[in-house]
Amino acid sequence: NEVYGGLNAILVDSEVSNAGSTITRPIPLTTAVGGASRASKPINNGVVPNFAGAWRLNDRLALGLSLAAPYNFTTEYDAGSWTRYDALTSRLTTADLQGTVAYRVNDRLDLGVGVSAVYADAELTNALPNISPLQADGRQSLKGDGWAYGWSLGAQYHASPALTVGASYRSKVEHSLKGEVEVSGLLAPIPAASNFKTPGKADITTPWTATLGARWAVTDRVTLNGSVSRIGWSEFDAIRVRFANTGSTSVQDYRDITTAAVGIDYQASPRLTLRSGVQYDPTPTPDVGRTARVPDGDRKMYAAGATWAALPQLKLDAAISYIAFDESRINRTDVTATASTVNLRGTVTGSAVVLSTGARFSF
Repeated sequence: NEVYGGLNAILVDSEVSNAGSTITRPIPLTTAVGGASRASKPINNGVVPNFAGAWRLNDRLALGLSLAAPYNFTTEYDAGSWTRYDALTSRLTTADLQGTVAYRVNDRLDLGVGVSAVYADAELTNALPNISPLQADGRQSLKGDGWAYGWSLGAQYHASPALTVGASYRSKVEHSLKGEVEVSGLLAPIPAASNFKTPGKADITTPWTATLGARWAVTDRVTLNGSVSRIGWSEFDAIRVRFANTGSTSVQDYRDITTAAVGIDYQASPRLTLRSGVQYDPTPTPDVGRTARVPDGDRKMYAAGATWAALPQLKLDAAISYIAFDESRINRTDVTATASTVNLRGTVTGSAVVLSTGARFSF
């Protein structure tokens, strides 16, 4: 039996710059979108915990329980930013509680199945342009939360004492977040009834993931690791909002991606294991339609870490990762709720450092 607890600090350095964004108001009048042309560090830093436990019932059957935070991010822009008609605050917080049953079929094959309860809490805000560029902006916000459910399957095959191959599939999760939609600050000639506050729902779907991995003990001290994952981000095609017998759809058009990683473990001493690895992770966001809410780009991750057996029953982990984001471009055209057309054009650069610690206790 064992329990595990981890803590991961994510430190992001990013910059989002205007590259000729315009707005066409229904007058009609086309002007520069205006506002501060550069947003520094719009992607917030964060701390993400994870916990897990496994209990052996007999030689063949074990139960597991885990708590993780698979999708968490916050981007924030100032009220006067050039991104304001697309994004001010974008926040998604999730917590995934999963119960697992694992069964050892024989000395070579292990199988597992899990069921997840996923809590999601989201907030989206943006500015709304009034008819005249001389009028102050209005504001639109959506807040909601709710529970949804998913499942996962896994298998592990011990081909030899030195080689283990594993595969898993995690289902998509369809969220329906219940909360509140609010529009305020719209001025004449826009009707006063356009300002409102009402209950609403937002529907989003997080992706499925299929993974294949392997570990090969080359020597008593050196183990090579590799994995390939296919992630079904195309499930996140839109954010659909429903309120007061009407609604809106914000198209996202994410695409499925394949990510790959390789790594090495080195047993430096009976108590110390050193590790390093690299990963390539392409962005699922589209080149045409990329939003300032998720100013993402293809990324490469370089990681190093260690495990220290402090006691026979206690192992401590520490790691540092550096994530390099390729430069990407924001390229999105939307018609606002006030019938203005916003052509958002910008560039995005960034990098991140992830500091991770963990402890595993066996009993």
